[in-house]
Amino acid sequence: MAVMTTQQPLPLIPAEATEISAAAAMIEDAEGGRVYVHGNLCFAWDAGDTAGRRFAAVSLMRTRAATQTQVAAAFGTSALTVWRWDQALSADGVAALVPRRTGPRRASKLTSEVTATIAALREQGLSLRAIGERVAVSEASVRRALSENSPAGTETETDCPATVSDRGPDLCGQMPSTPATPVMACGDAVAVLADPLDRSGERVLAAFGLIPYAAPVFTGCGRAPLAGLLLALPALVATGLIECAHQAYPDFPNGFYSLDTMLCEGVFRALLGQARAEGSTRIDPVALGRVLGVDRAPEVKTIRRKIKALAEAGKAGQWITAMAAGHLAARPEQAAVFYVDGHVRAYQGTRRIAKTHVPRLKFPAPATVETWVTDAAGDPLLVVMAEPAASLASELRRLIPQLRAMVGDDRRVLVGFDRGGWSPTLFADLHAAGFDTLTWRKGPTPDIAENLFAECSHTDEYGRTHTWELADTDVELAITDGSRAGEVFTMRQISLHDRPRARQMHILTTRRDLSPGEVRYRMGSRWRQENHYRYARMHFDLDSHDTYQAGDDDADRMVPNPAKKTAHAQVDKARRTLHSAQHTAKAELLAAHSPKPGTTVVLTNTMINTINTDVHTAEKTLDAALAAHAAIPARLPLSQVNPGQQVLDTETKLIHHAIRIAAYNTAQTLARAIATDTGYRRAADEAHTLIRTALAGSGDIIPDPTGNTLHIRLDPLAAPRHTAAIAELCQALNDTNTIYPGTNLTLRYSVKSHQ
Repeated sequence: MAVMTTQQPLPLIPAEATEISAAAAMIEDAEGGRVYVHGNLCFAWDAGDTAGRRFAAVSLMRTRAATQTQVAAAFGTSALTVWRWDQALSADGVAALVPRRTGPRRASKLTSEVTATIAALREQGLSLRAIGERVAVSEASVRRALSENSPAGTETETDCPATVSDRGPDLCGQMPSTPATPVMACGDAVAVLADPLDRSGERVLAAFGLIPYAAPVFTGCGRAPLAGLLLALPALVATGLIECAHQAYPDFPNGFYSLDTMLCEGVFRALLGQARAEGSTRIDPVALGRVLGVDRAPEVKTIRRKIKALAEAGKAGQWITAMAAGHLAARPEQAAVFYVDGHVRAYQGTRRIAKTHVPRLKFPAPATVETWVTDAAGDPLLVVMAEPAASLASELRRLIPQLRAMVGDDRRVLVGFDRGGWSPTLFADLHAAGFDTLTWRKGPTPDIAENLFAECSHTDEYGRTHTWELADTDVELAITDGSRAGEVFTMRQISLHDRPRARQMHILTTRRDLSPGEVRYRMGSRWRQENHYRYARMHFDLDSHDTYQAGDDDADRMVPNPAKKTAHAQVDKARRTLHSAQHTAKAELLAAHSPKPGTTVVLTNTMINTINTDVHTAEKTLDAALAAHAAIPARLPLSQVNPGQQVLDTETKLIHHAIRIAAYNTAQTLARAIATDTGYRRAADEAHTLIRTALAGSGDIIPDPTGNTLHIRLDPLAAPRHTAAIAELCQALNDTNTIYPGTNLTLRYSVKSHQ
């Protein structure tokens, strides 16, 4: 299992690369060339592959990663030549980019006599090089002469196309007997960047409602961009996103794009860093369509229309809960702990959205609030939209029934949260509902005696041992509100001695069976949830609103009365004034009772009353402030506090969150597989970066309807060690026997060698 680093590394362009534009850079050496766009490897060609080099140049211009002038300068040619390459590619495909020999041609050296001599020398057992030296022709000419004159079915020394063999030309005609992954025969070549099957007829039928959807159909294609996205399918299917969606939305409206296709598109797009619908404009629709089994991916308006159809059903919460239950069933070892925390997203629009404190801004602002639940590994399980300005304690109490439904039985689960959920009443309620509490103690706390501390250790799931100085005691907490007001709730307290800061910190829990070291470790692991927020903001647009549609808030909803807060501030001010007046009066009385030596002072009641005048005034002010505070109701209907307040469309947001949860857990699963199923030594630090690079990579898509397989043969990555790690990952993914959603094709993966 991989450990997510605190700071996720961003895609970086290699230092030796030459800048083409602000977005693109290129490396070209004796082995070939590679083009990086925003740090991701997008194009690669071998030495001598002029067509591949020209295709990369045209693609950079077409995708607007660089201007025509910039491309021409980087590739050492003129802007006019780049334009001619573009025209040729549009007219006749990639074949038009193959350079043609110009100028007068001399007579071929391969006369009938020379060809006969070559054949005779070959029969004598001479090598191609020796034959070439004998007859004064190149080795390539010898090979061509033997190939042209050999009978059909006779083995000759011919090179296999680069897109055909995933083991290199050395294996042509001698395939391994038991390959780890399916290996295509050398004659089963696929066209480079073959056009997808024309689906216009199905689009017409779908427009008239004559078919429910268009099933995925794959066309054999070599060097297909974004073929690496298909690596995500086994992990994506395991999230339950698609299966649970069919349960929640059995009546998905007919159309060209099926529910499976739309969900796969959403996750693929998120894995490419474009989680918002608008991000589809930054991805080649034909390239993405190839991995979806359609002629082109849906555009923005189609995505929004499909999401709107799902939102109208109002089943997003049910969908996410079902996904969470499946996640816990598949990973019961991670269901022992739930971490719960709120996430605030600032709003900058024109809608009248309630204000709340935004931790990242450090001041109140219009914002939406969500409550997230993650498992022990920090993987997201559940998200609910919180009421505006709601406390974490109130959200936890509201979540209790949903958490129990998610667990599905009477298992006791440890629920961890920070001090925002502090409430002895909540702790007692969680305990009664079958949940155990794990949180930091809040407020002033007396220190624990030094002799109660002892060295405690815990070995985590990665085999690392952690050691702390801990004290294990019990505390009694007074319940001051609710039906249990006046009762005392006893909890276990694990105290941590932070010697560098000369302070003690205290953890409260109701679990008695865990060792002090494990309690401390579980509390510290809550930062995995913060890592989820950070990573999701960076790569999955977590803080985007996805929709700006809003409706009226519940006018009858009881909300805190702002006047109550103002009155409480007046009470605090009156208390401070009284304290100051008492201090001043005490000092004056002390001075009056301590005259200078040799003098006599007689204190009268009038003098004492004069000294205490400010005290009496402050006491009256405090009494009035307390009375005014008591007379003000703590909560009022929203219509009286903020009439016209609005809330953003929560259903649409939850649908996008379901896709984000699936995308995040997919990336996490693949990263953990890199750490556990491969020998990649830098997995702890680089697994996520490696996965993102592989998902954006190219490869061959080879359907085999007779064998019911879909073979994904990936192009090698820039570094051989990266290629080796992905090859090992492919073997692990093959063991899952995942079927592409909506088809009967079993996915098979392999990686081409660097040779």
